[in-house]
Amino acid sequence: MSNKTFIFLSKKISKKKIIELLRSIYEHSPWVPERLFSNEVNENLNKEYLQRKMRSVVEKASKQEKLDLIRSHPELGNKLKKIDELTEFSKEEQKSAGLDQCNEDEFKVLTQLNMQYRNQFQFPFIIAVKGLSKNDIINEMKKRVYNSKEEEFETAMKEIHKIASLRINDLTYYERDENLTKIDRENELL
Repeated sequence: MSNKTFIFLSKKISKKKIIELLRSIYEHSPWVPERLFSNEVNENLNKEYLQRKMRSVVEKASKQEKLDLIRSHPELGNKLKKIDELTEFSKEEQKSAGLDQCNEDEFKVLTQLNMQYRNQFQFPFIIAVKGLSKNDIINEMKKRVYNSKEEEFETAMKEIHKIASLRINDLTYYERDENLTKIDRENELL
């Protein structure tokens, strides 16, 4: 995945731009970075602080907002049919697990499990796929479909936080070097 350059420097990049860059950390939920910066958090953030603060915003959200967040995640292994609806993070994460390369049998199994899971819980199966294979994901789906709705809600939230943490870790951070040329500075903001 091509990382966007992200510069955390007070008065060097606007809060609006930071919010735009962080809007996909929690899938299709721009309210998370918006609330983060409405609480007087400044632009001088490191990864660990950003993770803690964004997680805190989500943890303080209502149950309905959390449910909406869970439901904003795509189903896994749908051969990326709705690729335009996926964030760049989701596209790359699913590809890294080989979910875009499912054979017909794997695709049928995933489709059936996705349907069974969604019918039972009314939200999609959520797992941080980075570092997992298609088989790992299928096996986990087969196990988790027997959990209670409350267990799966909590598991989904834990997995969402794990996904967000991995996404934040993938962001590239730069400290401003006052000796950079004007061209270097312009390239930093791309």
